[in-house]
Amino acid sequence: MILDRKIQDFISENLSTNISDLLLKKPVFEGISNKYLAQQIIGRNTASKKFPFLNQPDILFPPQLNLEQASSQQTAEFKSVGMQGKRFLDLTCGLGIDAFFLSENFEEVHLVEQNPELLKLVQHNWLILGRKANFHQQSLYEFLEKKSEKFDLIFIDPARRDENNKKKFLLEELSPNLLEIQSALWKITDRILIKLSPLIDLKYLLSALSNIERIDIVAVKNEVKEVLVLQNQHKTDNKILCRCVNLGSNEPMFSFFFEDAENVAISFSAPKEYIYIPNNSLLKSGAFNLISKYFGLQKLHPNTHLYTSEQINLNFPGRILKSEVISTKSIEKGGKYNIISKNHPLSADEIKKKYKLKDGGNKYLIFTQSNKGKEVILGNPI
Repeated sequence: MILDRKIQDFISENLSTNISDLLLKKPVFEGISNKYLAQQIIGRNTASKKFPFLNQPDILFPPQLNLEQASSQQTAEFKSVGMQGKRFLDLTCGLGIDAFFLSENFEEVHLVEQNPELLKLVQHNWLILGRKANFHQQSLYEFLEKKSEKFDLIFIDPARRDENNKKKFLLEELSPNLLEIQSALWKITDRILIKLSPLIDLKYLLSALSNIERIDIVAVKNEVKEVLVLQNQHKTDNKILCRCVNLGSNEPMFSFFFEDAENVAISFSAPKEYIYIPNNSLLKSGAFNLISKYFGLQKLHPNTHLYTSEQINLNFPGRILKSEVISTKSIEKGGKYNIISKNHPLSADEIKKKYKLKDGGNKYLIFTQSNKGKEVILGNPI
């Protein structure tokens, strides 16, 4: 019934309606609850920003929790680059956003999802979108027990919360337990792509998983959204590539091998003409000294992840500011600044309160520390 043209028109015409008001009204259509109508309106509005390829009539949406847990179209498209082959398998389908883009260059697609209603919804949407797949309504454990044919790529996005909605970070605590199923996965594939929490510890990850070919740290507009691990069973060396990307920006991707980031000698300096603030994807990598060496910059302090130079380097993946060291006495009371605290005793909120400052404006006020001691830097965008 939800696909009835009158109902679809109602959804399209009420995208800006107050959801609370809709839920309190008498049923708008016989046989369709207002709650389900609200779910579709929320879904369409979410899709317009998060996965616009689904923002169209006749596409159906799940409850809000599933929308929140799904990858964005932007990150899904990034995952798909360079992925191709004959047979693709997604063991944790969910809303199928990642699978839709990852499977584009595969001849045969298999999607596993144990939630029957969610899988039925994905099946409907893929039909509307003109994409074919083999749908398996079962747990991934059941699927792995019965399957013996090979896949060119397996994608898995394990659940990162327990039954009490508490966040989990260790690989063996996730659902499925990634360490427990590794041997079963290697029987049917040579390549595994895993999506993990942006909070996962990289050193732990490198020690816990074998056959890692690449780790991608994916940020969107400077917010790290996910960590991707690509495993290759036939990997022949110990080198592991790390790629740091900030989608939604013009900043270049930064790639390096983890072994090259060890024991890098660098120099330090008080703030010079330009200050460089690495994007959060770069910071997540932990390659603080390699950043300095690669871009020809000096670090302010061993524990201050800010960099400086006399000559500008526009290829830096982060924010570049024209800097001026100032005294706290010259700070304009009540002025508007973007306040940053790096390796400084006061937090940004404490700085704002102490000096009676407001958020906003174009200028940056950086409270930090160099090897000389505490520094206050006024930064202007380039």
